[in-house]
Amino acid sequence: MNIGTGSAGRQVYVGGEFVAENEARISIFDHVVLYGDAVYDTACAWDGKVFKLDEHVDRLFESAHALKIEVPLDKAGVREVILEVMRRNKLDHAYIKVLVTRGVGRMPLLSPYNCAPNLIVFAIPYLSLVDSAAQQEGIRAGISSLRRIPSECLDAKIKCCNYLNHIMMRMEANEAGLDEAIELDIDGYVAEAPGYNVFMVKQGTLYTPGENILVGITRQTVIELAAAEGMETVVGRLTAFDLYNADEVFLTSTAGGIFAVREVDGRAIGRGGPGPITQLLNQMYVELLESGERSTPVYT
Repeated sequence: MNIGTGSAGRQVYVGGEFVAENEARISIFDHVVLYGDAVYDTACAWDGKVFKLDEHVDRLFESAHALKIEVPLDKAGVREVILEVMRRNKLDHAYIKVLVTRGVGRMPLLSPYNCAPNLIVFAIPYLSLVDSAAQQEGIRAGISSLRRIPSECLDAKIKCCNYLNHIMMRMEANEAGLDEAIELDIDGYVAEAPGYNVFMVKQGTLYTPGENILVGITRQTVIELAAAEGMETVVGRLTAFDLYNADEVFLTSTAGGIFAVREVDGRAIGRGGPGPITQLLNQMYVELLESGERSTPVYT
């Protein structure tokens, strides 16, 4: 799959039209190019059904509303475009991304006013951010020396396209020979990982941060699955010490699912691999995807 040059065989939606991927264009004066001024959401499809489509569309609109970006279509319209992109590309298992940019203004300057927003939707065959070895063995993570931008500066609940903070932390981790970074807020509490929510397990109870995080849809799904099994989830502040001494630590995201962290800052977590609760929740999550119970059919 060649993403860099685009494909004549795949279709995407941009600027109000369905076009071949290799013909898709946006203006160099779009605010997303000039300033990273846009919002997005990522969804996945399994067996021809988009998982929690309504929740993803709702979050996209909430992010756009918070930044005063007008989505060019209503929610029903965005839903239909997502499904149509799936249909046109004949996909069953897919990675789906939807972006709303502030668009092009009258002049290529910082002013956010008088811009024409742009909706972009693409879907490609499903890809995971985590390879099979990492799923089976868990990943190695480290606490970043950088800090998560506090919500007082840019609310973490807004899923915006400015990811430099996350990118720098991931680079730091990767260049130190680690798989992923753990982000702390400016007060030293665990926030998230670049593109993931963080969970830990201690004596059968789940714990997850509730501040300075993107409120992930996979995160919420994990909380629901845990409740169905009678497991309590405590949402509150966690420190690096808490992670070091957890029985299990795992990360969640749409493109990664649920996967274990086997080591943080050189300290083995639990038995040093996916623990029983992580494995159980991952199995339940995959079964939920495969069941289509919380999904919207693409082909009717």
